[in-house]
Amino acid sequence: MANWYRIEKDSIHIEIKAFPGASKNEITGIRDNRLCVRIAAPPQDGKANACLCEFLAKTLGCAKRDVVVIKGEKSKLKTVTVPLAFENELIKIIDF
Repeated sequence: MANWYRIEKDSIHIEIKAFPGASKNEITGIRDNRLCVRIAAPPQDGKANACLCEFLAKTLGCAKRDVVVIKGEKSKLKTVTVPLAFENELIKIIDF
C-alpha cells in the first residue's frame, strides 16, 4: 500500500496537497506522501474544498456525498475520506 493513503475500517483516508486557483482540475502526482491535486476553484468560502470533493467523486466514480474533507479544511494539506469500495479506482488514477 502507498504512503499517501491508508485504510481505516470501511473507508480510505487520502492525504492531499491541494493547489487552488489552478486553470483546471487535475491530479499532478505524488509528492511528500501526498496526492497533489490542482483545483480550479479559488480558496474562499469553501469553494476549493467543494470543487476538490466533486472532482475526486467524478474521477473515482462515486457520489459527491461520499467524498469528505475530514482534516485541513482551511489548509492546502488535507485528509479526504472515500468509501473503501473505491480503492481499485483510486489506484488506477495514479499512473505515475
